[in-house]
Amino acid sequence: MLTTLRIAYRALMKNKMRATLTVLGVVIGIAAVTTMVSLGQSASDLIQGQFESLGTNVIFVMPARGRRGGVRSGDLPTLTSADSEAIAADCPAVLASSPMLFTSMQMVYGNSNWKPKEMLGVGPDYLLVRDWNIRLGGFFNEHDVNAADKVCVLGQTVVKRLFQTANPINEMVRIQNIPVRVIGVLETKGANIMGDDQDDIVLMPYTTVRQRLFGSEFQNVHAILVSSRSGQTMQQAEIEIRNLLADRHRIAPGQPNDFRVQNTTEIANMLGIVTGTMTAMLASIAGISLLVGGVGIMNIMLVSVTERTKEIGIRMAVGARGRDILLQFLVESVLLSCVGGAIGFALGISGSLGITTAINAYSEGVEWPTTISYPAAVIAILFAAAVGIIFGFYPARRASRLDPIDALRYE
Repeated sequence: MLTTLRIAYRALMKNKMRATLTVLGVVIGIAAVTTMVSLGQSASDLIQGQFESLGTNVIFVMPARGRRGGVRSGDLPTLTSADSEAIAADCPAVLASSPMLFTSMQMVYGNSNWKPKEMLGVGPDYLLVRDWNIRLGGFFNEHDVNAADKVCVLGQTVVKRLFQTANPINEMVRIQNIPVRVIGVLETKGANIMGDDQDDIVLMPYTTVRQRLFGSEFQNVHAILVSSRSGQTMQQAEIEIRNLLADRHRIAPGQPNDFRVQNTTEIANMLGIVTGTMTAMLASIAGISLLVGGVGIMNIMLVSVTERTKEIGIRMAVGARGRDILLQFLVESVLLSCVGGAIGFALGISGSLGITTAINAYSEGVEWPTTISYPAAVIAILFAAAVGIIFGFYPARRASRLDPIDALRYE
């Protein structure tokens, strides 16, 4: 085999330009497949990471959408803070639950003012559901919620906009002319998949938002954020939540629920299917160039057989068998493919790294992960070797079946 490899190498090096052009098709194919699959894997990892940043095994409970004349007319006010407390207390698969109220108001501190992207009224377990930590100070507790205390916790972006370098803890900010004391600062969360800054956020007790800012005594909340005990219990938690709320809201069997339950895993899986399908399509299109490279290998090997007919006759005359000739030309074909596969693999890695670096350089907030799909690269190289065998077999077989006498007479 070593002798055969040496002969194959010498034969290919006799015409370096032709060998290089032949390898080029395989190089482009392997590089394209490696790059596309790696970028697809990076996109999948990005989506997964973004949904993990939402929290630990998060489930959203939202009011059902109302209909008026067959047209959707917005969410119905069907959820209450008592529903959130019941979910946390009576659903064994649930770890924690927090009601949520959404608002958007201007904040003022001294001569600075800022309107956060998110201003939420939440419960004491909100950070547990979101898997979010406090960087400075602390978080409000049940006493603050029951008393509707005028306290808040700020995200990093809000702190930078209002306080610059000053320590915000125990400072007073005004929200709709209501003084609110800052008791904590959140850890940095970064941008989400849409590029929105998750640190541009203010959290307050939901009772404070409802009574102090809205001036309402109703118990309704806009949504409930729930965390299951583990990823394996998410489906069980959903079933328990649906059964509990249907019972609490006195929904008769067969009637539509006045709430919606959805978990982030379902959304992530749907997006994962979309990115996986797109990656497969792009890889398939890129794989066509491998077939083109294979046709190029077959063409060059056929030319090589014709050019080396007399050499084949001499080898057979001194004792070479048909399978020896077959092996010689197959090794040359596979060698071309594997060299092209190795170069293409290196170019594919460089291409995927370059593209992700460029995306991160020009995108704000979202850090595109750099993922190299080594299994895809190995499969691509094996496929390249298979291309060499498949497309090199016919020329090799043709060479092995030449008649020695006719081959010796060939000019």
